[in-house]
Amino acid sequence: MRRILAATLFVCVSLMLTFGTAMAQDPIKVGPNIYKKIFENDRVRMLEVTFAPGDSIAMHSHPDHAVYTVTGGTLRVTTSDGKTMVADLKAGDPIWFSAVKHAAKNIGTTPIKLVVMELKEKKAMKGK
Repeated sequence: MRRILAATLFVCVSLMLTFGTAMAQDPIKVGPNIYKKIFENDRVRMLEVTFAPGDSIAMHSHPDHAVYTVTGGTLRVTTSDGKTMVADLKAGDPIWFSAVKHAAKNIGTTPIKLVVMELKEKKAMKGK
């Protein structure tokens, strides 16, 4: 009986940790001061992103997504494999990203504002 109880407890704790980690990867949950949902339906989720100078967000993930730069600046991005790049964003820049897990920090002196449109699972067209 103790083994069954211990196994059940182990499975429950493992599931809670896995679920908690998956939930923590949502940028709105990881960086609520930076990411704000502005639209969502069954096909896309649109986010407003505002990085004040020095602001950073911990590791989080996005599905395939497009980014539109409203106000540019300098953003340091670190991917989950530890690679770092510095992006010099210009107002009006559109950018496409495949699904990614990363962290980011505004290393410049100006606020950065972006609009992110995350794609959800593709739906088959009806009638075709």
